[in-house]
Amino acid sequence: MLWIKAFHIVFMVSWFAGLFYLPRLYVYHAMSDDIISQERFLIMERKLLNGIMLPAMVLTLASGIWMLYDYAWTAYQSMLWLHTKLLLVAVLLLYHYFCRRYYLNFLQGRNTKSHIFFRWFNELPVIILMSICILVIVKPF
Repeated sequence: MLWIKAFHIVFMVSWFAGLFYLPRLYVYHAMSDDIISQERFLIMERKLLNGIMLPAMVLTLASGIWMLYDYAWTAYQSMLWLHTKLLLVAVLLLYHYFCRRYYLNFLQGRNTKSHIFFRWFNELPVIILMSICILVIVKPF
């Protein structure tokens, strides 16, 4: 089970790398005015979303569900920290959905968000990552 946990952490780090970087690309994309830059950002965003973030998300969820099924749910089901962590994972899935939605808006030329919005949007996964790490390591409740 330690192998699954190790891979879960690797997949989670990969997913978060994308969740940190994609909104930063959106900041620059929203600021760009020329077609060449906009097309370059679309390529970078697509490759990040489909080539890194989606597989990392799926593998993070699969390994997390595996650990829940194998031992974690039985061991920790009465502890609130696990339920809170799972709620934060659900929020991350929603965040990932919005990342994809914003990409599609850029792709279709319908982005209405400013670079300032994306700068703020970029902060949410940092807060969630810090919260999840504290919950898993400290198990405060």
